[in-house]
Amino acid sequence: MIQIKDLNIGYESSGVCTTVLTDINLELADGETCAIIGPSGCGKSTLLKILAGIITSFAGTVLIDGQPIMPKQQKIGFIPQNYGLLPWKNIADNIRLGVKIKNKNAKDCANALAEMVQLLGLGGLEYRYPGELSGGQQQRVALARAFLLHPDLLLMDEPFSALDAMTREEIQNVFLDVWRRHSVSTILVTHHVEEAVYLGRKIVILSAAPGTVSKVIDNPLFGVEGIRNHQDFFQLCLELRKTIKEDWSK
Repeated sequence: MIQIKDLNIGYESSGVCTTVLTDINLELADGETCAIIGPSGCGKSTLLKILAGIITSFAGTVLIDGQPIMPKQQKIGFIPQNYGLLPWKNIADNIRLGVKIKNKNAKDCANALAEMVQLLGLGGLEYRYPGELSGGQQQRVALARAFLLHPDLLLMDEPFSALDAMTREEIQNVFLDVWRRHSVSTILVTHHVEEAVYLGRKIVILSAAPGTVSKVIDNPLFGVEGIRNHQDFFQLCLELRKTIKEDWSK
């Protein structure tokens, strides 16, 4: 379980203190997906960096399974907007990278790597380099690396934003297919309402800066087969847009 209690963070510049996030309270059950949506500058990426253990100076409590964030002990997967692939390493080595960082024997994961490569449709690309792949293929590599680690928490910072609409939908489906097999607790930051509704079992709306939790929605449509074509999907997206517009205009 991921628990965030009374989280506050700000920074000081030229003697002026600016609050970034205020009074953030949120819980995420094991194996749950949470989509966070909010306006630019509301602290979404800051929240992910706190959960990743990159930012350590804040007020409040952030726990993974009852323990403070300790990246050296916990397995935290992070997929940034640019996928975070190393251009000088081939695809197989990029996928193994998270496991190697955790000081595990990469040879021990050979079978799991081969399975992940096939699951994500990367067969035959193992010895190519990131610059030789399309954006969608690079995203598949980033997902393979994250899931091979079997993380306690997977963080995704607008990972599909650079993809065209059709490729984005395809990779969203790929993500869900792999997630269903591994049930990794996942927090996804997105600007796309449809993406939040499609990928988030829980949807969190953050207010304009300083960011705070305006609303938490338990998504009844998550995981429903073919939900993109249902009227309920369009209706929930419309309602979510209305809620967001009203909240962000305050």
